[in-house]
Amino acid sequence: MLTKSLPNLFTVGNLFLGIISIILVFNNRPELAAIMVIVAMLLDGLDGRVARALNAQSEFGKELDSLSDVISFGVAPAFIMYVVAFTELNAAAAWVVTAIFPICGALRLARFNVVAGTPGYFIGLPIPAAGGVLCTLALFHKELNTVVLVLSTLLLSYLMVSTVKYPNFKKVGIPKAAIWITPVVVIVAVIVAVNYPGTLSKMIFVPLLLYALYGLKKNVERLLFRKRKRNGKSMDDVNSETRSL
Repeated sequence: MLTKSLPNLFTVGNLFLGIISIILVFNNRPELAAIMVIVAMLLDGLDGRVARALNAQSEFGKELDSLSDVISFGVAPAFIMYVVAFTELNAAAAWVVTAIFPICGALRLARFNVVAGTPGYFIGLPIPAAGGVLCTLALFHKELNTVVLVLSTLLLSYLMVSTVKYPNFKKVGIPKAAIWITPVVVIVAVIVAVNYPGTLSKMIFVPLLLYALYGLKKNVERLLFRKRKRNGKSMDDVNSETRSL
């Protein structure tokens, strides 16, 4: 019974950190709130892999994961960005931009739950990646212009509901024998996150940003390919045009 429940414990841990993140925002601790979201990303990345390794996948776990993700990677990051950057905007504009992000995240998850995707790919930027990028941007808000943060929020929102394909890395699994080491990994990650928030956020930001931009680049390549195909050009011509992107 405990074995079958382990994936859901990771998911509940993800939800717990998302709630704590929102509480920290209300207590004027946005930096620590962002770190909680980043740690929640680790839990979110583990729950599905643990479930597959233990053959403990279920519809309940799938729905719980989606509900948790809306809070941890939709609502919490939006609140964090609002507090650190959007309060400088016109109130109505700030509310709209803040609300758009979790709404698009919820739409993305709803589509994921009911629409069969392409094997090996997500359709649209996954909400954990979008929330992770938004939180790391929030950590660097003092070095970034508010307009850049607003545009980044809107771009991430669009990518979540877009049809851009992103690799899902589901084939990268966890050996069943290593399952019981995962709680130790989480504890170590929490310790590192709390004690070295700046270092961790920089380490996380680069791969997340590259992942988000990868899908955007592939989408541009696909559009160029369709356009060139109509004009009789080969894929090699398209690739040469997109190498500089």
